[in-house]
Amino acid sequence: MNPNSYNILVLCTGNSCRSQMAEGFIKKILPKANVFSAGIETHGVNTKAIEVMSEIGIDISTHTSNQLEEYREIKFTHIITVCDNANETCPYFLSGGKKYHHNFSDPTKFIGTEIDKMNEFRRTRDMIGEYLNQIFHIYDDGSVEKKFVVE
Repeated sequence: MNPNSYNILVLCTGNSCRSQMAEGFIKKILPKANVFSAGIETHGVNTKAIEVMSEIGIDISTHTSNQLEEYREIKFTHIITVCDNANETCPYFLSGGKKYHHNFSDPTKFIGTEIDKMNEFRRTRDMIGEYLNQIFHIYDDGSVEKKFVVE
């Protein structure tokens, strides 16, 4: 399958943080793919997620928080759930694509100082970036995409 024809959905509970970061990474890794993120609910894009992605040169400030139902008509080639709640409630209509799941901790739930909270967002960001590198560095046709490296 050609990466240009990928329709990728990243799914999370609130589409505010983890799925937004993953969408930003995938758009960087696969610039010609159609990448979407959604939530079971919508909580708005988290400003700390925007900030930590900006630190590594990925702008997600124009992203919107979308609900899963908005994408019902799209046939996805890849479905990535980034939290257990989304994985467990992912509707059957999305079953056509390759599924990937990893439960990343929700940095919005972290309790600590503002510095500690930002560091938790960075830790989650870096883990998501590494996970996505593992999924998308080799295409189905055997060609290799340059891996995105979190510095």
